[in-house]
Amino acid sequence: MWVQVWSDEFDGAAGAPVDSTKWGYDRGDGCPNVCGWGNNEREYYTSDTANIKQNGLGQLAITATVATDTSACYYGRCRYKSAKITTNGKMSVAPGRVEARIKLAAGQGLWPAFWLLGNNIGTVGWPTCGELDIMENKGSQPTITSSAVHGPGYSGNTPFAHAYAPISSDYHTFAVEWNGTSIRYFVDGNQHYIVTRTNVGQYGTWVFDQPFYVILNLAVGGNFDGHPQSDAIFPATMLIDYVRVYKQTPAK
Repeated sequence: MWVQVWSDEFDGAAGAPVDSTKWGYDRGDGCPNVCGWGNNEREYYTSDTANIKQNGLGQLAITATVATDTSACYYGRCRYKSAKITTNGKMSVAPGRVEARIKLAAGQGLWPAFWLLGNNIGTVGWPTCGELDIMENKGSQPTITSSAVHGPGYSGNTPFAHAYAPISSDYHTFAVEWNGTSIRYFVDGNQHYIVTRTNVGQYGTWVFDQPFYVILNLAVGGNFDGHPQSDAIFPATMLIDYVRVYKQTPAK
């Protein structure tokens, strides 16, 4: 039985920032640690309401824009700005269920994502910390999303990735459920992918018995979908209706 233990319904006033008791911002272009966030991305993440705010209609809007100032990125003057929020240090998820209802942003070079990283990334690094990609989308392929599992021995060109299609341009609910034996991914309640502890053991160590934190972001450019071919796709907005976290309790 799943019991909800945390949520954000994004029901704040129009223009309000995210709830700082639940979320923190990642800012910048990843430098000096990993410039381009490890993927040659072109966005500069901000906490500005031009890039992230509640819309007063019960959703969070993450908006990628063309940069109009002279701020510097690792590749020169920043071309794009966007936003990335995480629950790191505020809320972590032991094995359980995490879901979000999301409306994607479309356009070649956009990369909306909803994912989890292991809390111990600061001490063991990536990919040893583990990563659960609940939803990733190539903006050039708006009807296809994908889910993946990364860890030590199965990262980068991971053997554990699966696409789901077709999806419409409306809202969809993306979820992961995991425990000590398997990781299961869902779109609108339909399980589309499962990775077992046995599967992982063929490539490396299972690292999913620990807490993870939640990430929402809209990247621009990089290795996943290439760089935008036209600025006409901006501003591009990813809408998040809610994020909910559950734990499993024994049936009575």
